[in-house]
Amino acid sequence: MSRTNLAHAASRLGVLAAVALATAVATAGPASAHTEVEAEGARALAQDVALTFTAESESASAGISKLEVILPEGITPGDITYKEGPKGWKFAPTGRGYTVSGTKLAVGEDVEYVVSVRQLPDAKSLAFKTLQTYSDGKVDRWIELDDSGSGGEGDEHGHPAPRLELKAAEPGAKVISPTPTEEPASASAEPTPATPSPTPTTSAKAADSTEDSDGMSLGVPVGIAVGVLALGGLAWWLKSRRTDGA
Repeated sequence: MSRTNLAHAASRLGVLAAVALATAVATAGPASAHTEVEAEGARALAQDVALTFTAESESASAGISKLEVILPEGITPGDITYKEGPKGWKFAPTGRGYTVSGTKLAVGEDVEYVVSVRQLPDAKSLAFKTLQTYSDGKVDRWIELDDSGSGGEGDEHGHPAPRLELKAAEPGAKVISPTPTEEPASASAEPTPATPSPTPTTSAKAADSTEDSDGMSLGVPVGIAVGVLALGGLAWWLKSRRTDGA
C-alpha cells in the first residue's frame, strides 16, 4: 500500500475513533448519575432495618435541594424514621412516602441519608421511586421499574428507580401489627356535656306558691281583705244609727 493510501486510511481511522469517543462520552454522561438504596442483610419481614440512600448529582450549574421518595407497597410513611442526612435537611412524610430537603448543596455534591423501616414487607425486591429536585427547578425522575425504560409515566429512558433486593424471610418471621395512626390532640378531647340546670325542689315550689309575682307574702292580701270587711261593717253600723235617730 502506498504512503498516500496509508495516510488516508489513518486519517479515516482517526475520524472514526473521535466520533466513537464523543458518542461514548455523550451517552455515558446521563447514565453515570443514579440513585441507589442499600441495607445490610436485608430480608423480607425484617424489623428496624436501616436503609441508606445515595443520590448522585448530574447538574453542572445547580445543587440538589430535595428528594421525594414514593414508598413501595407494604411500607407506609408511618413506618419510616429519619436517622441522618445532609446538615440542616429535614424529613417530612407525604401521602405516598416522604421528602428529605433543605438548603441546596454545592454543585456536583451527592446526597446520602439514612432512614429506618419498622418492618420490610414479604417481597423479593422493593423499588423506591425517587424525584430528585435541583435548586434551579430541574427534576430527575428516577422511577423506571424495568429495563424497558418505562416507568409508567412517560419518562426518559435511563432513570431506574432505586431497588433493594431482599433475601427470604427468617423461619418463623411474621408480619407485625400495622403502625397505629396518630390522631390530632383536638380529636381525642371530647367536649364535656353541659351540666343541666337543677330542677326546683318541691319545697322551693311551695315557697314560690306563697308569694305573688311581686314577691309579697300571702299575709299582705289577707290583711287588706280583713281591713276592707271591717270598714264595711263600720259603715253599716253608722248607717243603722242614723236611721234609728230619724
